[in-house]
Amino acid sequence: MINIPEWQRCLDAQFGALKSGQYRAQPEDFWVDEQLDFVPEAYGEHLWLRVEKRNQTTLDMVRVVSQLCGVAPRDIGYSGMKDRIAVTRQWLSVHLPGRDAPPDLAQLLNAKGIFVVEQARHPRKLKRGVHRTNRFVLRLSGEAIDDSDFVGRWEALCQHGVPNYFGPQRFGHDGRNLQRAEALLNRGWRKRDDRQGMMLSTARSFLFNELLSERVAEGTWTQPLAGDTVMLDGTQSVFSIDVADATLAARAAELDIHPTGVMWGVGEQAKHEAGAYEARVQQRYPDLCNGLERSGVKQARRALRMRLQEPQLEWDAKAAQLSFVLPRGSFATAVLSELMVMH
Repeated sequence: MINIPEWQRCLDAQFGALKSGQYRAQPEDFWVDEQLDFVPEAYGEHLWLRVEKRNQTTLDMVRVVSQLCGVAPRDIGYSGMKDRIAVTRQWLSVHLPGRDAPPDLAQLLNAKGIFVVEQARHPRKLKRGVHRTNRFVLRLSGEAIDDSDFVGRWEALCQHGVPNYFGPQRFGHDGRNLQRAEALLNRGWRKRDDRQGMMLSTARSFLFNELLSERVAEGTWTQPLAGDTVMLDGTQSVFSIDVADATLAARAAELDIHPTGVMWGVGEQAKHEAGAYEARVQQRYPDLCNGLERSGVKQARRALRMRLQEPQLEWDAKAAQLSFVLPRGSFATAVLSELMVMH
């Protein structure tokens, strides 16, 4: 049985051991706003709602909206999964061909703790993963923010980027999702046992974190290596390199490009130095790697580093407030894990 380890942080060698801190004393301490790079077209079969919710998961919200609108949950679209202990804003779509939503929908949702910020019609369902970024505003407290190195850590993350780890929420309480994924892959993955592909995602995320942790430990996570596939900052565009030259190193130092790690699946393994990291992960976890390949899921790439966009640090008498924007799929908890031992 695989247990979740403590993955390597990037700043410990420079600043030493972390102090403890709090980041969710109440939902209002963790605020997230999902950002699209387009607007609904104001006509069509789907009602798009931008909503704000507190202390509810995305799936909780889907169940409420489906009941109030008289549609099946599959007729509701959303782009990203948002945390429960938080105040979150996101878009969802409701398929209502030829009919309007209940006239008092906003009031009914308000009674359930879901507030409609704006709404419009659109011809298409909102699909998973189409939002561009998430804006975070986080309120931190505890001894970590009083530490003399706190500002230095924050400034280092702003300057050099953050290891793009999948957060602990991906693996479930005490890593139970990973253990479920391991058992499922060992007996042979089937769609009917994992309708949403969550177990595949969990296993791939774990292997990615393992590879990233090794590169952080060896100081190779920010610079391209021979055989790497690199990603342009702010896009999903990638290209492979055989040789890591000075031009690529300069672009990486400017956060213009980032090395990537494999999201395991069917595909060719990297070569040269980058390939050696993948080979070591496969040697440590052959059952996970082989199970993912047998499932037929296709290999993908994920940036090893994320750039903090529009970062700000503000203070009041009792807390530090961080605000920043991350690309979709990146976790704010990966930022916090470099600043405090999280409680």
